Parts: sequence; C-alpha cells; structure tokens
Amino acid sequence: MGRRRVIVLDTHVLVWLDEGSQRVGAKSRRLIDDALHEDALGVSAISFWEVAMLVQKGRVELKLDLADWRRELLEYGLEEIPVTGSIGIQAARLENFHGDPADRLITATALERRATLVTADDRMLGWHGDVPRQDARN
Repeated sequence: MGRRRVIVLDTHVLVWLDEGSQRVGAKSRRLIDDALHEDALGVSAISFWEVAMLVQKGRVELKLDLADWRRELLEYGLEEIPVTGSIGIQAARLENFHGDPADRLITATALERRATLVTADDRMLGWHGDVPRQDARN
C-alpha cells in the first residue's frame, strides 16, 4: 500500500478551488485530488475565520451562506484541523517567519501533521523552515 500523502491547503487555495479558478496549477490539482481521494486533504480551522473576514470585508463572495459552505466542504471530504495549543506554540516558534498569525497557524498545522502545504504565498514558499511546500500555481 502506498504512503498516504497528507496535504494542508492555505486559505486562498481553498477559495480558488471552490471558485474553480485556473490559478491552481495542474500539478497542485493532482496532489489535491489524490489527497482528497485518500482522505488526506485538510485545512486549518483558522482558514474558515479568514474566509469569514474576507466575506465580511467584501473581498470574497461565496455562492452559499458561510456556514453552509463550510458544511458542504466538510461533507465532501475536507478535514478541518483544529488549532490546538501545540499548534499555537509551534506557530509562535517559527523562526524568521513573517508576522501574519493565520499564516503562522496554517504553517504550524502543516508541520504538526507532517503535511505538504499547498500555497501561492511567496513569503510562505520562500521561508527556510522544514515544511514541504507546493506552489499552488504549478
């Protein structure tokens, strides 16, 4: 049996996928589809807060009510990964990482889960830390 490929999505990648955006590259789409098929696709719970804030500010529009949108994603097979104390501590300890708390929590979630982080955030992609990353645009 093959090794389970665990993937953690950055918030914008989750939104892009939901929109059917072409910004998600072919390689990333294959990784995400494989992970979903293997029940190994996750997102930090903080991403739902981020999306809610973006909706409130009018920067993102969803076709559904936010709670319904979340429920549909979870029913489809996306795993919501809670922000635990351990993840919070790890997020605070990320060396030379930028200050955005949500990005820190998402990255720490990937570290905790020993997962590949799929993001198009150049700051996260360029960080020197020990988390496998996939540029979502590829």
